[in-house]
Amino acid sequence: MRNRVVLIGVALLALALVPSREVQAQPACGGQVGPCGQIPSNNTGYGTTAAEFLLLAPSSRGMALGGSFAALTTDVSAVYYNPGGLSQIERAGLMASTMNYVAGTKYAWAAAAFPMSGGARAFGVSVANFGFSNQPVYTVDDPTGSSGDVYSVSETVAGLTYSQQFSDRFSAGLTAKYINDQLGRASGNAFAVDFGTSFHAMLGGRPVRASFVIQNLGSTLGHTGQALSVTVPRNPPSGQQDVPQEPATAQLTTKDWPLPVMFRVGLAYDLFQTTAGRLSVLGEFTQPNNNNPGFNFGGEYNVALGSSGFAIAGRASVTYWPDNNVTPPDSNSAGYAGFSGTSSTSQYRMSAGGGLYYHPGTSGFGIGIDYAYRNMGLLGGVNMLTVGFNW
Repeated sequence: MRNRVVLIGVALLALALVPSREVQAQPACGGQVGPCGQIPSNNTGYGTTAAEFLLLAPSSRGMALGGSFAALTTDVSAVYYNPGGLSQIERAGLMASTMNYVAGTKYAWAAAAFPMSGGARAFGVSVANFGFSNQPVYTVDDPTGSSGDVYSVSETVAGLTYSQQFSDRFSAGLTAKYINDQLGRASGNAFAVDFGTSFHAMLGGRPVRASFVIQNLGSTLGHTGQALSVTVPRNPPSGQQDVPQEPATAQLTTKDWPLPVMFRVGLAYDLFQTTAGRLSVLGEFTQPNNNNPGFNFGGEYNVALGSSGFAIAGRASVTYWPDNNVTPPDSNSAGYAGFSGTSSTSQYRMSAGGGLYYHPGTSGFGIGIDYAYRNMGLLGGVNMLTVGFNW
């Protein structure tokens, strides 16, 4: 049975490493090579999914590790990274994060988890919100937004997670999610599930962990609301001829968009482990439905400060962003002073962070604070702060 599990894991990892292919168009001139010959076209689904905030890292620990956290996660943030790892939490816990994201947007996340049946099962709840508020409304008739009208965007997801240990080496879990997308006076709803597994064993006398996770499998997202109610014909823009027509009300219909599905395969291994400290290295390969395959590698060092009950951790990672191949404008050109030059074109991005924890013993109340910084290339960088409690 163990050999079967290992073979299945190797097969899944091999499938994840198969590179995506570009679709080749059929020859348009009877197979002749030339201007009418094969035209390569990339069928990657850039910009074809909605609610992409679902892919934002919810914890500083996970962000500092570049997302390669699904195999290692055994804390409250497992409700996002890998539901299969939630059943390995030792105590009930509460965790919350906040981040000022790019372009004046904000992201906040909170979750709680509770072990059950002596640690064989666990239950978790989570909620996250992304958006901005009170931005001017610009229209053809009012391109400067001087009317005083404003709009807000609020994207929210709430989830319920159940995780179970099926043996001393294997656990699995499921998260059911409800998604609400409020875009000004239009809104949409969707449902999705995350499924994750965790395989944990010993290799060379030290822990090794493997994970398989698929996120955001669910319905499509369409929008309805007051913003889609229009009067036809509308008033013509300034400078255009007004053709008399009898007005009529109409309801616009939007296209339904799929959610950003993500397939992840990860591996974590403790290079060394003592009673005082641990050094773990991690790797993860990802295949989204709206981008090319990517990968990231990271490391975490955690050490206890004697018998004081305090511990510290340091983390760093490198992530490959396949779509970050945009060439920035000349940084010396007028209007582009904010760009950082050719280094922003790199498809490799670094994240780093650390944490401070206090837990006086094997039982009782504990607290932890984590920080992470992530390089976003042309968009600058973002900072995240996470606070966690366990009891």
